[in-house]
Amino acid sequence: MYHVIAHPPAGAPFPGLYVAPAEFAEQMRALKRAGWHAVTLDQIQASWRSGAPLGAGKPIVLTFDNGYQSQYTKALPVLRSLGWVGNENIQLSGLPPSQGGLTPEQVRGLVAAGWELDTQGFNHADLITLDAAQLHYQVAVTRTTLQRRYGVPVNWFCYPSGHYDATVIAAVRAAGYAGSTTVIPGWASPREDRYRLHRLRVLGGTGPQALLSLIASSSSDAPAPASYGGA
Repeated sequence: MYHVIAHPPAGAPFPGLYVAPAEFAEQMRALKRAGWHAVTLDQIQASWRSGAPLGAGKPIVLTFDNGYQSQYTKALPVLRSLGWVGNENIQLSGLPPSQGGLTPEQVRGLVAAGWELDTQGFNHADLITLDAAQLHYQVAVTRTTLQRRYGVPVNWFCYPSGHYDATVIAAVRAAGYAGSTTVIPGWASPREDRYRLHRLRVLGGTGPQALLSLIASSSSDAPAPASYGGA
């Protein structure tokens, strides 16, 4: 799970979410040397459902949250050089220019490069605090809008800040998503609930070997809980 591929500016509220471009490139090269290769969630689902091949080596999904422009300008060239793709979890409203959000043209560029487009909803709202109409808008209306706008299926939802409960999961199912991703550390597995898939957050300052160690040490983490977030 990545956010901004850049050095954190002075006073950044969450500096850990910034991974320097050179550091990101080193991480990706280390993954490749260790036998990993990037695939999409749709490819993982096809493999889990029908045994569709995922290629030689160990498959990994690289997710990029919120729709930061650096994901296009910095991450895309690195992944393209390796023949890899990413998963963009975009906010339909887009990030404000002051936060360096993707333009629609850049989103189309990611899609054209083979990236999968998924979503965190309209504006990164805390879904467990919403009423039924608001939740429907964030989950279902956002999906159909993105489908029309970019001509892609948008099969996966990403819980904003990782917050979810039974009501949120039910809304994601009803909207037709194949599944959803959390912020719970661990390996995604065909044995677990598709609507509570694990991910590993990559923070700034994580060296290549530290990333490989993080991945290895998380293979047996506990299943994701029935709900996450809130009081």
